Amino acid sequence: MKGVILCAGLGTRLRPLTHTAAKHLIPVANKPILQYGIEALRDAGISDIALVVGYAQDEIRAAMMDGSQFGVRIEYVEQRDPKGLAHALYVAKDFVGEEGVLMYLGDNVIGGGISDFVAAYNESGADAAILLNEVKDPSHFGIAELSDGTVVRVIEKPQVPTSNLAIVGVYAFNSSVFGAIERIKPSARGELEITDAIQNLIDGGKRVLPFILRRWWKDTGRPADVLDLNRHLLERMDEYSIEGKVCPETQIVGRVQVGKGTEIARSVLRGPIIVGRDCRLSDCYIGSFTSIGHGVTIANTEIQYSIIMDNCEISGLGTMLDHSLIGRNVTLTHSDNKPRAHRFILADDSRAEVA
Repeated sequence: MKGVILCAGLGTRLRPLTHTAAKHLIPVANKPILQYGIEALRDAGISDIALVVGYAQDEIRAAMMDGSQFGVRIEYVEQRDPKGLAHALYVAKDFVGEEGVLMYLGDNVIGGGISDFVAAYNESGADAAILLNEVKDPSHFGIAELSDGTVVRVIEKPQVPTSNLAIVGVYAFNSSVFGAIERIKPSARGELEITDAIQNLIDGGKRVLPFILRRWWKDTGRPADVLDLNRHLLERMDEYSIEGKVCPETQIVGRVQVGKGTEIARSVLRGPIIVGRDCRLSDCYIGSFTSIGHGVTIANTEIQYSIIMDNCEISGLGTMLDHSLIGRNVTLTHSDNKPRAHRFILADDSRAEVA
């Protein structure tokens, strides 16, 4: 089986961050979101992977390279026009060939990985399989209806849902899926929907296996989702690791990771948190569920439940920085202006002054 990870989307719900960066490379717990997907496929035994790229593809290629650093082989397939998930899979048809394919949405992270899903599909003899999860708001998802242990109907974001089983964004197919994609027509929004391709398989007598996920998963479409995923990953962090220099006046409580070359002085770190390499922190409070990237300088500042990306400089903030997503190379400094501001979503290379 080969793997196809879709990462050509524009990430409009994460703007302004995605005006200058690929959403799939936003770091959570100091790893790009896309890396979690690559590792999930690898751990499920899939080592040949195509990344379907479009917007910001140069950045993705530079970050993921040939995949050898993850123990896989990566090829790149360009989706020049965003014509839907089914179209994104179809452009990888030559890469897949006659093998089975695991299709994975690159902005998803599945708690516990997908090894059990892949094993169930391989053992079932089914033509396709879809990963499902019970949700409270099924109208926001593609949903599946089941009968006698198989999928009998799939609908994309129904106004009146007849099921609470959302399609998570992980699919397995044999080569018949490409014929199904060729037979469907664009939806009302002008896209080739993967749900229509799955329904075409069902209508043609193909068996589609449901696999209900009993663990957490995150679609990182919005800033709040990214921060929540960061929380999920940090609270499951087992390792306590201090590789940098921490002065005796610094207090560390709970699970904390500090990278090489980092220096921390006169601060309080209350885990779970992760601090990257070559950072400088002084006179700070870093609270739970915070990820700090590499090359970051923070002074006289309190931060919690936030993601601070690489090479930021933050100093002298008069209020707690909370529930914030701060892009790369951002500078935040103290200002005497009023009223005071204390919550941000800032794109790469931004600058702001905080009262």
